[in-house]
Parts: sequence; structure tokens; C-alpha cells
Amino acid sequence: MAELRLFRTDTSNGGVVEVVPRLAVVEADVQGLVEAHMETMLGVRFLASEYSTGPLHGGRIDSLGLDENGAPVIVEFKRGTDAGVIHQGLFYLAWLMDHRAEFEHLVRDRLGVTAAAQVLWSSPRVICIAGDFTRYDMHAVREHRRSIDLVRYRYFGPGHFALEEVASATASTGSRARPRAAAAAAPRAAPTAMGELARAVDEVLLGLGGGVTRIQRKHYAAYQRVQNFACVCPPQQTKLLVYLKADPHQVDLAEGYTRDVTGIGHHGTGDLELQLRSEADLERAQDLLQLSYAAA
Repeated sequence: MAELRLFRTDTSNGGVVEVVPRLAVVEADVQGLVEAHMETMLGVRFLASEYSTGPLHGGRIDSLGLDENGAPVIVEFKRGTDAGVIHQGLFYLAWLMDHRAEFEHLVRDRLGVTAAAQVLWSSPRVICIAGDFTRYDMHAVREHRRSIDLVRYRYFGPGHFALEEVASATASTGSRARPRAAAAAAPRAAPTAMGELARAVDEVLLGLGGGVTRIQRKHYAAYQRVQNFACVCPPQQTKLLVYLKADPHQVDLAEGYTRDVTGIGHHGTGDLELQLRSEADLERAQDLLQLSYAAA
């Protein structure tokens, strides 16, 4: 697989210096770093590390978490390339699905009663973070009918850490990359102008690039890669609300169109609110949608 190359500009002579990527010295270094910043890096709230599956099952899950939409997440780490990482993750996922009450008890202890009552068991996920993956791993992701993300890591110099999604699949479709024709399967909306706009937004978000999937929750639909980049609420009478991960401070806000909702309660995730009232608004929003997609 092609490597990302990173260069540091050398202001003293106008040249560039390549920052050579490296793997972790030990697997625990990667695990500790990601667990400490899991919500920022993966959009997953950390629950537990090295979680024992009991003496009969005889396993130990690297990390357990709950994603932005309430779905259970198993994260498995490998320092380099390990052909068994996907099967190991699926092995633990099967255990998790048989021990839902135990997981909900863990969520209740760490995140509270409300989070435990809203666990989304229809969309459990496995995230595998490793130094690299083989072509057989890529094929296996497409064949399994589970939500799996393969994420490659690299250290660059003393102060930079990179995560790159290299393959993903979702339980409902087998592949997160969806053709535009699949937009017809979007959640049903009333045959109104706002309903038509909602379907157009769904098509645009699913067509932004590879690795996009839609997760339907009661009050919103989340569009995610490894983490959410957009959340769409049900159509209102005169507008459609879309929440993006784009930084509101980097956007020229326009009254009645964009709003900074940092710290303001709303359904879904994201600090930038888009108020769409027409196809023209959706066309105007293309750059913001791309910005949020690229940040996920």
C-alpha cells in the first residue's frame, strides 16, 4: 500500500525535509495514545481497556467504547501487520452480542443511565488499528456482514500521529462506498418540497466519497466515515437542519443559513448548523459538506 509522505519546509534555505514515518516501539504505545484521545480521534467515548471476557471465553478486548450514535465499538490494536486482527475483532464482537446486559451495565457505570438505555445494538462496530493491512484483509472486510473499519497509523517525528482509514464495511450493505442510485433507499419523507430536499441531501452526503454510511437514529440520520461528519434532522415545514463537524470559527456565518451551535443542545453531532430551504441552499453548501467530510 502506498505510503503518505510528509515534508517539513526548511525556512533557512527554502528547501524541504522529509519527515520519515515510523511504527510504534510496542503496541501498547498506540493503544494508550488512542484510548486517551479516543473521542477526538475516532468519535468514540472510551469505556474500558483490556476488558476480560471471562474464564470460559478466555479473551481480553483491547478497548471498548460507544460511538456518537450509541453503537457499541470494539477497538483492536496491532503494532504492525497481523492477518488475524479482523477475525480477533469479530470473535470479540460475537461475545459482546451475547453479553448485552454486561455491556449496558458498563455503559451505565461510565456514562450514565441515559446512555445505557440508548445503546444502538443494530449497528455494533469493530475498528482495527494497525501498522498496515494486507490485500486479504481488504477482501475480508467486504465479505463479512459486520461493520468493520481498518485504520492505519503512523508516527511522524516526535509530535505527529496519523490515522488513515484504508477500508470499511457496514453490516447493512457490506460496503460503505455506495452508488448514487442507492439514494433511493433513503429514509422515507413526506412527498413535500422539504421531503424532496431531504432526499437530495441524502444523495449528496452518500456520494461525497468512499467510506460513507448512514446510521438512522430516532431523531436524526448520521452520516459517518470512522466518525460522524454530518447529521440530518427530519424535515420541518420550511427548512431542513443539518449539523456538520466543520469548525464554525472557520466559516463566514450567514444569518438564516449557518449558525454556531457550540454548547447548544441539539439532535446529532456537530457544532455548525446548516439551515437548508431549497436546492439552491444545498448547492451553496457543497464546500461546507466537503470540509466536514474531509475532517471526519
